[in-house]
Amino acid sequence: MHKSFYALLIFIVSCCATIELSAQHTFSVNNGAEMEKFQDSLLSINQAVFNAQNNAERFELNAQFIKTLVNSLKTNSSFSYPFDSLKRISIVKSADNSFRIFSWHLPTDDGKYRFFGAIQMATPDGKLKLFPLIDNTENIKDPNQITGNKMWYGATYYEIVPVIISGRQPFYVLLGWKGNNIKTSKKVIDILSFVKNEPVFGKPVFSGDNDKNRVIFEYNKLNTMTLKTDKNVGMIVFDHLAPFTPDMEGNFEYYASDLSFDAYKIVNGKLKLIENIELKNDPNAQDELYADPADKTNRPARKL
Repeated sequence: MHKSFYALLIFIVSCCATIELSAQHTFSVNNGAEMEKFQDSLLSINQAVFNAQNNAERFELNAQFIKTLVNSLKTNSSFSYPFDSLKRISIVKSADNSFRIFSWHLPTDDGKYRFFGAIQMATPDGKLKLFPLIDNTENIKDPNQITGNKMWYGATYYEIVPVIISGRQPFYVLLGWKGNNIKTSKKVIDILSFVKNEPVFGKPVFSGDNDKNRVIFEYNKLNTMTLKTDKNVGMIVFDHLAPFTPDMEGNFEYYASDLSFDAYKIVNGKLKLIENIELKNDPNAQDELYADPADKTNRPARKL
């Protein structure tokens, strides 16, 4: 890991170490104008980040972005501000309006990715909490392990699916793009819960496999993969990945969709695997959203 990245981790922790502050739930005119200025600054810095030519420059600019973002979130009522001009930053809010997740990724010089993010929480008394998400993928020896926000299995999340269980603390299914390297891409189904008011990632809620705390998909980088909720069938649907030929089994550089689909259905607070489902609609509307942000040209067309 680059020294500059270690320095950035320290910077993130110092900037984003759990913040609690009083906040109103409605914007004042002044706060709205202030947030617009913050968004303009964030947009400018973010553009510079993605135009950077090397890791050192990229991480340095990203540190500026993080500092500016944290300062903006300290503004009263920031939880209500959508930051809808920040197209390269994924911002997803839970259906119960209790938190939202900022997440994004940076390409690195070796063809891999670093992930960054924060969970901003809103509480009934008007206080806001901010938890930094520290990507420690390289130090997580077992990608199935349950982790906290400072030992995060980084991803860019694009969907939150709430799981409400009567009389018990809800948990949330997170769908995310994980990226990987120059040969393969990954997507992930992670589970977010809050234990003693702290975020916890990973949970044994996959029916039939009590040892599984998250699901990771890996496939050929030139291909796309569906992973989304489908309201028509009421499930989390995804491509069934398979090797190009049987002798390539286990080598994910040669994995792609076999044009069939599996799904997870939420049953009694568990995610039950349903294989070989039939879809009546085109499930690929958002395939390209997080297929490969570095290069979306020359992709083979999906056939259904």
